Amino acid sequence: MDAVKLAIAGAALLLVAAGAVAAGILPPDDLVGIAERVAPILGFVVAVTIVAELAARAGVFDVAAGWLARASRGRTTVLWLLVVALAVVATAFLSLDTTAVLLTPVVVAVARANGLPPLPFAFTTVWLANTASLVLPVSNLTNLLALGRLPEGGPAAFVALMGPSAVVAIAVTVALLFLIHRRSLAGGFAPAPMPRVADRVQLLAASVVVVVLMPALVSGVEPWIPATIAAAALVALFAWRSPRVLTPRLVPWQLLVFAAGLFTAMSGLESLGSAAVVAVVAGEAGGPAELWRLAGTALVTANAVDNLPAYLLLESTANTPERLGALLVGVNAGPLITPWASLATLLWHERLTSVGVEVPWRRFVLWGLVAAPLVVALAVVPLALR
Repeated sequence: MDAVKLAIAGAALLLVAAGAVAAGILPPDDLVGIAERVAPILGFVVAVTIVAELAARAGVFDVAAGWLARASRGRTTVLWLLVVALAVVATAFLSLDTTAVLLTPVVVAVARANGLPPLPFAFTTVWLANTASLVLPVSNLTNLLALGRLPEGGPAAFVALMGPSAVVAIAVTVALLFLIHRRSLAGGFAPAPMPRVADRVQLLAASVVVVVLMPALVSGVEPWIPATIAAAALVALFAWRSPRVLTPRLVPWQLLVFAAGLFTAMSGLESLGSAAVVAVVAGEAGGPAELWRLAGTALVTANAVDNLPAYLLLESTANTPERLGALLVGVNAGPLITPWASLATLLWHERLTSVGVEVPWRRFVLWGLVAAPLVVALAVVPLALR
């Protein structure tokens, strides 16, 4: 699904929602409630996308990846582990889409520059973009939606609930990636020269903004506030140093239309009684087995339709913190099988195609059929032990 198709899908969903309002299925008051809930989240998405795009234009990710190649001292496995760490940090603080869209072409370029096969590094970014998105509220749009359902909101409460599951999901993902690609990751290489930086002032300033933003996102302040301040700072920087970069294309318009349409359409479905139907499949609060049931349902639903509508469809069944955690594990760590299970995967594929890397989808699906159930099942264990 490219950007145009995403916008078309969002517009179609908005038309469906408008029809639901006209038919009296979705009360206008509910639309106000949706807007109040979604506006800060979409505001964060816009701001952090601008930050990530401008930081990439300044060369922040290129230089970081170049340093990793130097730090590895020509050992392929060490370079890969450093890329793993970079992917986890980028996903945790700047969202999974940043890792899929901006980090992927960077690590592919680093692999090629150092004479290494790009696919192991590309698969690492897309798998970790999904499974590492359990770390912080800002790591995934689904997490921001879930944050308000926790009895005690805020990053600390989220990390207390999801932290152990995130550690398990990342560890299992890394272990599987290494087993699959161990032959390609053996041996060494001669590190390539550091990438050329066109504007060192711009690079330094953008790096400072990103570094300062990371702790601000977990400070307890609503994420859209520091993200907006950081975006404004980078826009001012580029207006001074590279004004031609500042175009309306920096704003993810297609994603905004799609998300707005999806939220309203799913609310219309809920008004028709979808919650009662979903509860039959996803189960109710109970013992640990019910957590795996919900996580499994979320995994299957995400791979069937996409993780965001899967979360919205199943959200009403997550009536305890543990069940909310199981739902997030399913929709965040589970979308590893089908290309459309996560928007991040589609964006990842689009970026790989643009740099001439062919994705073997059959291999992607087969590996995902092994990885997704294993990662999800083990990541639910900490929630079952609470």
